[in-house]
Amino acid sequence: MKIVIHPPVEAVRLLAFQAAAPEVTFVNAATEAEVIAALPGAEAFLGKISPTMLATADSLRWVQAFTVSLEHYLYPALIEHPCTLTNMRGLFGDVIADQVMGYVICFARNLHHYIRRQAEHRYEPFGGEAGRVSLAAGPGTVNAMDRANIFLPTATMGIVGFGAIGREIARRALAFGISIRAVDRFPDRVEPLDGVEKVDGLDRLPNLLAWSDFLVIAAPHTPETERMFNASTIALMKPSSYLINIGRGAIVVLEDLVEALRAGTIAGAALDVYEIEPLPADHPLWDFTNVILTPHTAGYSTAIAQRHLSALTENLRRFVGEEPLLNVVDKALWF
Repeated sequence: MKIVIHPPVEAVRLLAFQAAAPEVTFVNAATEAEVIAALPGAEAFLGKISPTMLATADSLRWVQAFTVSLEHYLYPALIEHPCTLTNMRGLFGDVIADQVMGYVICFARNLHHYIRRQAEHRYEPFGGEAGRVSLAAGPGTVNAMDRANIFLPTATMGIVGFGAIGREIARRALAFGISIRAVDRFPDRVEPLDGVEKVDGLDRLPNLLAWSDFLVIAAPHTPETERMFNASTIALMKPSSYLINIGRGAIVVLEDLVEALRAGTIAGAALDVYEIEPLPADHPLWDFTNVILTPHTAGYSTAIAQRHLSALTENLRRFVGEEPLLNVVDKALWF
């Protein structure tokens, strides 16, 4: 059996592949020409296969993408090809969920404001002197500080996309006492998670938007989700709510988000992914004090490299052993 790899992997990873499937001949191809020469007779491909490469494949049964996202990977010929496509989903859920809760805690406790004030050497509660808690005011008094903070056990979180990442976000949010609801393209396929109030279909998105204090996008980029969060969608959110996107940048129309922030339609936003990456230095989002921006790093962790290698070697073992593969993609749906 022959398997082609491109882009080529480092020696340590290649040795792990060979150990997982010692009966396989691996071609670790550095150039497109090497790939095209090796693909005839190859039964599997690891990496990113181009249309030109695919046209030379006469025995291809399996393609393994090295990434989770597939919007820049798929094209008509690959979608129509009978090969099975698998991706790397399921590796990042806990890591990304940690970052989401970091955003949530920042917004709830105004830490994003205090970080700025630290740089300014300002020792002052958010909201100014009016925000200081006064015991003399008596119980039940609501002051500026109370209004600025969010007590998480009374907060609500809506999650768009309830796959592996959405579920991990829910687990962590539930530990803080946050009420959770979600929407998903396939709500009937979602495994129940104790504490989650409900998982509806995408047709219930408007209801979720109107309910959520924190709205977290954990959906993939598909033809259906592209530009899903535009001016009309964002307008359905509460003025006190926060939009968090760790899904894909193409889901949120940045121009519309900027206008909503300027108008006070929502309270703030946290973004790790963007329509344009890197986000231009002159983009207006940089200047909002109620916005947290991170450079597509939510999935970064020292744990990921080993998980990635383990998932690849497990699928290699399964393919050679004619066992069901992990993370099979519906190519027509892009996930």
